[in-house]
Amino acid sequence: MSTHLIIVESPAKVKTLKKFLGKGYKLEASLGHIRDLPQKTLGVTEGKEFIPTYEIIPGKEKVVQKLQKIAAKVETIYLAPDPDREGEAIAWHIAEVIKDKNPHYCRIQFNEITKKAVLEALKHPRKLDEKLFNSQQARRILDRLVGYKISPLLWQKVKRGLSAGRVQSVALRLLVDRERERYQFTPEEYWVFKAHLSQGPHKFKADLVKIQNKKAKISNQTQAQELKNYLQKQTFILSKIEQKEQKRNPRPPFITSTLQQEANIRFNFSASKTMTIAQRLYEGVDLGEMGTTALITYMRTDSVRIAQEAQQAARQWIKQHLGPEFCPPKPRQYKTKSSAQDAHEAIRPVDPALTPEQIKSYLPADQFKLYKLIWERFIASQMTSATILATIFHIEAGNTLWQVKGEQIAFPGFLKIYSSGQTKETILPTLQENTTLHLENLDIEQKFTQPPSRYSEATLVKKMEELGIGRPSTYATIISTLISRNYATLEDKQLVPTELGMSVCDLLIEHFPKLLDVKFTANMEEELDKIALGEKDWQKVLLDFAQEFYPTLEQATQQMRSLKAGEKTGIICEQCGQEMVIKFGRNGPFLACSNYPACKNTANFTRTENGEITIITEKNAPKIVGKCPECGSPTVEKRSRAGARFIACSNYPQCKHTASYSTKVPCPEPDCNGELVERSSKKGKVFYSCSNYPKCKFAVWNYPVAKECPKCGSKILVQKESKTRGQYLACPTKGCGYWEKIE
Repeated sequence: MSTHLIIVESPAKVKTLKKFLGKGYKLEASLGHIRDLPQKTLGVTEGKEFIPTYEIIPGKEKVVQKLQKIAAKVETIYLAPDPDREGEAIAWHIAEVIKDKNPHYCRIQFNEITKKAVLEALKHPRKLDEKLFNSQQARRILDRLVGYKISPLLWQKVKRGLSAGRVQSVALRLLVDRERERYQFTPEEYWVFKAHLSQGPHKFKADLVKIQNKKAKISNQTQAQELKNYLQKQTFILSKIEQKEQKRNPRPPFITSTLQQEANIRFNFSASKTMTIAQRLYEGVDLGEMGTTALITYMRTDSVRIAQEAQQAARQWIKQHLGPEFCPPKPRQYKTKSSAQDAHEAIRPVDPALTPEQIKSYLPADQFKLYKLIWERFIASQMTSATILATIFHIEAGNTLWQVKGEQIAFPGFLKIYSSGQTKETILPTLQENTTLHLENLDIEQKFTQPPSRYSEATLVKKMEELGIGRPSTYATIISTLISRNYATLEDKQLVPTELGMSVCDLLIEHFPKLLDVKFTANMEEELDKIALGEKDWQKVLLDFAQEFYPTLEQATQQMRSLKAGEKTGIICEQCGQEMVIKFGRNGPFLACSNYPACKNTANFTRTENGEITIITEKNAPKIVGKCPECGSPTVEKRSRAGARFIACSNYPQCKHTASYSTKVPCPEPDCNGELVERSSKKGKVFYSCSNYPKCKFAVWNYPVAKECPKCGSKILVQKESKTRGQYLACPTKGCGYWEKIE
């Protein structure tokens, strides 16, 4: 009979722990949180104290009953949810529901799910940390107050279904502020000069850097033509060759934010997808004869600290497989930011000797990609620096100065394992100073300065981390909420605030300026950290917040303008001469006459790059593609919010006929009469699948072409594009590798 009960969060973790714990232990999973604030009411008493009322989460009743039943039969209960504040809160709530059945419980935690780490944790159990729990509890109540007090106000003033979040709204502000910067941006013209030079058989391109010892600045075509005429009369002389040796150091191992950023940049993973995959790698993956094995350490961390044992294991692998010259004399140490909680190590492989290639056959493609990324970054962090030989040709032509930069890897160091793709060798020929060069051609290109880029998921995470907004465990949820609430959309991997998002943000800034202030939100994170350290009383923090929040809320309730009548635009209705306003309908924003219901004129619209509203007319209206089979009206090509094209009746909303956009390419599956149609994944990525889904589940990510592969016989090829190949057709069959260039 089991004498001890260990309660973790997930069945996957149970499976991993069973591998090395004896018969004396019973393992159960809570399946995440079991208690929370009620869904339909505030669940917090308001006044001099903020006392939460917790209840069993609907659907978790059987889980709680099972835990209570088992708890009554064992000697000791070890509460082992994840090692962070969220995990401490889960452990606290489990203790609350089992303490009447068995008061002999304690808390254990481990940064990695290995036999050694777990057995060590069992030797050092502790009491539940009330300070950590109160910090998490204060965060939960703050978020509940903001969400449950402001959201109904938005329903009343804008439309139902909206939400306001303490951190989410500040993240939205970052997106909106950036979009407004883009609207106000004025492009400036400039011209770029490149000289195609040669000396004997050697050819290279030089960039213009200075004119009359000042930074080169050519701002119009007249100046560009004058300079071109001048340069064609000049002699290009290699005046100076500069060579220097540079050391390039490896980056520290991943923390939560940097892992999310790199996975987004390399694999286009969303922050939430990255964390879901990392959670599986942390809890354990079935590796065949090795059984269910945890592959990485805990993935919610802001520390770059590394355990000495892990460093030594990495150094041993480096010496054995790469050579002693790739291992520095002393282990590399990295400095964690002063604002970090530093509760856990950096994200690293549990066993550095377990290479990605050894377990590739056991992992789904996305899990393999992420494990490989984490493993390579960690191993590289313990390797020697790379030595780069940098060469610069300084070239003079009259009163202008040009440069050619070359780079050669003298010793790869950590680049042998991990490179961000920024290091490319460009080897310059061996020439002598004062050599005359032949000007073969001058490339002149007109360009314009670009507005600041919109945030991608990676850059938004980076910005939130820099500003101290949110915590590692919250980044993914914040971005997912902005998209799911239609406050922002993903377009070409960029987060674009919607009309609804900008309007809601403007209302919140106007009436809750402090709540939407970046510094205030960052300071609140520091207050929560102080609660966890025992330096602040959690009730005092809540009271201080409430003293400003409630009067502001009351004032906003009275003064906030309603957008249900529409937002003014300054555009005149062509039918009655009144002003058109922006309204938010079930299918998105549209223009409507402010004289409604006397005038029922409406129009769809877009915004230009500078933010001006453009009404969609016949010239820029959606393309007519056919006839509606239900009402006979024209059908038009549209795009879903997620990005996929579809066909819709132009008589909407009177007629709601829609159909998938067909590529007219027959499905290549045998005995299938379907066509490949355009669809969007839950994450907003366009793909092409059979119109007979779910009966036929064939799908490809790239646009299909009805052309047979000459190598493997596949009935279709797909369109792709890369820097090296340009536009080309490729076979979608795994392992085939056939491709041909599109002329």
